[in-house]
Amino acid sequence: MRKMKILLAAFDPFGGAAVNPALEAVKQVQNTIENCPVAKVEIPTVFHRSIKVLREKIEELQPDIILVAGQAGGRAQISVERLGINIDDARIPDNQGNQPVDEKIVPGGPEAYFSNLPIKAMAASIRREGVPAEVSNTAGTFVCNHILYGLLHHIETEKLQARGGFIHVPFIPAQVTNKPGQPSMAPGDITKALEAALRAAVRYQEDIRSEEGSLH
Repeated sequence: MRKMKILLAAFDPFGGAAVNPALEAVKQVQNTIENCPVAKVEIPTVFHRSIKVLREKIEELQPDIILVAGQAGGRAQISVERLGINIDDARIPDNQGNQPVDEKIVPGGPEAYFSNLPIKAMAASIRREGVPAEVSNTAGTFVCNHILYGLLHHIETEKLQARGGFIHVPFIPAQVTNKPGQPSMAPGDITKALEAALRAAVRYQEDIRSEEGSLH
């Protein structure tokens, strides 16, 4: 069987932060997962530019699995995102000062795309490593959702055989020193979670059936 290629991406720091825990974790991920090579790319936290950078890397490498990671400050566990929606509604500006409100990512495009990665198997794989994880039904309306929708739109419209998705990670402890009550996660656990998610993505062509829904 042909060895799969993995592309792992993460955003640069944004919102005035000095660090993005997703990017730092990606840097520490092993360069091979399940004997599959892992390429890594840093993505700018900028509307549209982020999609362009990722698309160019996909065209260069032709990966089979594309996983993007981003920070979701305030979340207490790893969130494997189920879908991206066709809307930008930015509460803060991106790293180039853009702040779209109620704008379509792709005018005339579908309202949403569902990740075609085995998201439930990925969440379960992360939990087996002792790291809390969930399937999330919202990636927000900032650049994280923007790139998830853009990635899945690219896969669909270019008829790629690739699978793609997005994972949100919590703050790391250094980021919450002056933020009482904010949850955080050790950097090593975030790296461990990304590796576990990628192992599941390689192993499972079809997702597992398990209860991961939310009531509200």
